[in-house]
Amino acid sequence: MSPAPGRFLVLSAGMGSGHDAVAAELARRLEVGGGRTTTVDVLDLLPPGVGAGLRDFYRTVIRRAPFVYAGLYAAFFRGPGGGLPRPGSAPLAGLAQRRLLELVARWRPDVVVPVFHLAAQLTGGLRARGALRVPSAVVITDFAVHRQWLHPGNDLHLCLTPGLARLVRRAAGRPAVVSGALVAPRFHAPAPTAARWRRRIGSTDRPAVLVSTGAWGAGSRVVDTARLLASAGYRPVVLCGGDTRLLRSVARVPHTDALGWVDDVRGVMAATRALVDNAAGQTALEALAAGLPVVGHRPIPGHGEEGVRSMAALGLADHAPDPWALLRALDEVTAPGPARERRLSAARGLFRGAGVRPLEELARTGPVPRKEAGTPGGPRTL
Repeated sequence: MSPAPGRFLVLSAGMGSGHDAVAAELARRLEVGGGRTTTVDVLDLLPPGVGAGLRDFYRTVIRRAPFVYAGLYAAFFRGPGGGLPRPGSAPLAGLAQRRLLELVARWRPDVVVPVFHLAAQLTGGLRARGALRVPSAVVITDFAVHRQWLHPGNDLHLCLTPGLARLVRRAAGRPAVVSGALVAPRFHAPAPTAARWRRRIGSTDRPAVLVSTGAWGAGSRVVDTARLLASAGYRPVVLCGGDTRLLRSVARVPHTDALGWVDDVRGVMAATRALVDNAAGQTALEALAAGLPVVGHRPIPGHGEEGVRSMAALGLADHAPDPWALLRALDEVTAPGPARERRLSAARGLFRGAGVRPLEELARTGPVPRKEAGTPGGPRTL
């Protein structure tokens, strides 16, 4: 009989909904394999009020003052000079160390799995000084691997693509493997609610195009984008998240559907022909899994802008830097033909990685010896 797959403590963060979606799919796959999981929001491990304050600050600047976040990202996440990112440090992570160690002592996991960069700094710091005795494996959810994702104390990194895995191995000097995109099975399957959403959208002569603004309704000139698409003969379907003001503004644009928080995103995707995306995050990956081409336009600053450019460079999406480029890209990918198939064919490779197998292997083998830190092959039997 093979050993039990193990116990996994997943550290997520309620910064929008993308990290939580990855954490949920990660836990589902581990539990299907016989593992036991528990998921904790790393912001809840900070002193009272600190995590909520950090979330509120990020939400405010990303929606109302994106230039502030752009400056912070350039200074603390990207680092000077560009090129290969240097592993970062986050003093804020130190405030969560005691509570994480208490949680580990109580729950006794075999592996701690951060899916948010602050959590990666937390586990990396504890592993580096020997306070965390079980291995930590970071699931990097971004196409933009900034320095806050990287800490040489962590044992393993799971990445979206081979190129990102190579970058992490060079930058952090620690093993990295390709997990592929962790997307829930419903996005790979036909949507049973597709017909209902097509009736609700109700346009047969205008190709419906999904416009995403994330859980918080973050985005630049979203109403202008909706007007542009509608004037060009499309039917914009705008996901406004929890932003009721944006919802009311978009609803006034003719030939446009404005949606608030939607649980059945898969059904909406089945009723549309392409996604206009501004973050290169989990929604973009879900769209690709569902067979929906992605066009990046007016990305949010920092990791959003870098991620959109990275997806385009990999041939996974189009990047439309101006309104006319957006219309040209949509004209190509919404119609059946080689341009649409080329994008979707390239995207299929995103879902062929190792998935959670490296985590299950790490639970069986234990921490990666430090003498193996710089080897490109990663842990012993991965």
